[in-house]
Amino acid sequence: MSHEKILYIAQGAVIAAVYVVLTLLFAPISFGTSGIDVRIAEALTILPVFTPAAVPGVFIGCLLANILGGGIIWDIIFGSLASLIGAIGCRMLRSKRHLAPLPTVLANAIIVPLVLRFGYGVNMPFLMLVLSVGAGEFLSAYCLGQVLYTALKPVSKYLQAEAH
Repeated sequence: MSHEKILYIAQGAVIAAVYVVLTLLFAPISFGTSGIDVRIAEALTILPVFTPAAVPGVFIGCLLANILGGGIIWDIIFGSLASLIGAIGCRMLRSKRHLAPLPTVLANAIIVPLVLRFGYGVNMPFLMLVLSVGAGEFLSAYCLGQVLYTALKPVSKYLQAEAH
């Protein structure tokens, strides 16, 4: 196995582990079935700007966090897919730092309210769910994500892992 492939797998695994730890550590605000939550771990969805290993890392981390956090099957599947869509979109927009978090915000603002409404039975107007989930996602993916981006930019040359 090549050095690049090992680095790719290791980075993805570390990102997944950090995502799970952050989600469970901040569980009271990570699993807001009331329609209001700020999942701090979603700041990691900026990492695909630096490395493609972050795409599976964020997805697997979200999947495991949703399982370990006791999410219902629809949340486990669709909530995790929302983060995967966001991570892929972020990777595609990696040259546009300020637009890169947008796919994460949009995917979660559209998908998660459907899970909250139909999976968890949250009785809020759909538009209100979209706005509240979108606001939480904006805080985590955009605001915290930009802080993380700024912190990692100086060492970004060490984060380039490509799977071959």
